[in-house]
Amino acid sequence: MKRRRRSTQLSLAEMMTLVVLFHQLRFSQFKVFYLYHVRLYLRKEFPNLPSYSRCVESLPRSALALTALFESIKGKCTGLSVADSTPIAVCDNLRIRRHKVFDGIAERGKTSTGWFFGFKLHVIINHLGEILSFRLTPGNTDDRKPLPELIKALSDCLYADKGYLSASLKQQLKTMGINLI
Repeated sequence: MKRRRRSTQLSLAEMMTLVVLFHQLRFSQFKVFYLYHVRLYLRKEFPNLPSYSRCVESLPRSALALTALFESIKGKCTGLSVADSTPIAVCDNLRIRRHKVFDGIAERGKTSTGWFFGFKLHVIINHLGEILSFRLTPGNTDDRKPLPELIKALSDCLYADKGYLSASLKQQLKTMGINLI
């Protein structure tokens, strides 16, 4: 029986590089990015590339390191901050019942553009566009719910869209020294 002799392990730095590169190049699917960009054009930079499925299996090892990287490069509060959320769909609506990868974690949610199945990414940035804090929640999470936890290190003015309108939230943030606009 023939066996491969080439190592198929990516280092932690290589996995982190792939994740950052995937987001910087704005591919919509990691599989397309990996098979049609990394394997075709970056083979020299990543000589020990494993198969797509083996790569996906090993990616969770980089989560803690990526979190530490984010903590070291995130921006500082400047007094003017903006809060918003965006949906991250994990599958097409027609495939929700068959989808097993995020079973029990991802949820069906609704945005102004329609229904989706997946997660919501809640982000707060400063006026320079630097990320101050973020949270990933199931798709059915109300935009207002994670906000008090996200603004712990903020001060002064926070701008947000109408999905964040709530008299009780505005009062709660006012007691924390933040003016919700």
